[in-house]
Amino acid sequence: MNKQLKIALIGYGRMGQMIHRIAEERGHSIVATIDGPNDNQWQADALAKADVAIEFTQPAAAAANVRHLLELGIPVISGTTGWQNELAELRSTLEGSGKGALMWASNYSIGVNLFFKINHLVAGIMEHVSGYRATLSETHHIHKLDAPSGTAITLAEQVISGMPSRLDNWQLVTEDRAIDGDKTLPITAIREGEVPGIHTVSYHSDVDSIELRHEAYGRQGFAEGAVVAAEFLDGRQGYYTMDDLLTHFLQSQH
Repeated sequence: MNKQLKIALIGYGRMGQMIHRIAEERGHSIVATIDGPNDNQWQADALAKADVAIEFTQPAAAAANVRHLLELGIPVISGTTGWQNELAELRSTLEGSGKGALMWASNYSIGVNLFFKINHLVAGIMEHVSGYRATLSETHHIHKLDAPSGTAITLAEQVISGMPSRLDNWQLVTEDRAIDGDKTLPITAIREGEVPGIHTVSYHSDVDSIELRHEAYGRQGFAEGAVVAAEFLDGRQGYYTMDDLLTHFLQSQH
């Protein structure tokens, strides 16, 4: 039985509300729900008492949110994408100080993170197979602000690292710009309807094609993974990823 956590939710849109429900179903309590920089709960005593904060907001706000929470001594689970450049500096500061705890992931779904592992394995194999051209596509709902998605970028970085002799960068496909050379991995980003998320990595040759595909049926998998990550982060110091959580989970099964 996991410890019953006091959780602060930073961002209270559809994802925050689903995390609220799932956290309570798992026996945790929500002590603050903050939905914007001017929310008066930022100053509430209840926030300072939180065991962990789960942050799903906007790219422009994420760095300031995470810094403030860490200054309060609150471990942070962040699922906001589109601010990775600032995240790198924040991670370095955190690791240098030895104080505080942060986990960031482009996607908290356990299924997606298993997909990441499969993707990296396959890319390493394809590095040694000639004749195949890698491409990547992602489809999300029309409300998603960043393109390509953070998940797509993670997948692209894995493919590039697995195929260093064949690829050295990725590029978003647009109507007004051609792909820059044979060593560029093209990413197509589609925004339509209320699609929770579809990611496909494809390898095409003159004779066949191979596809790795993950489709989310809703947001529940993302929300459940974020709460499980909060349970994992409680009591730890440092910077963590979902790979750390999966490694911990697999080791605990033996």
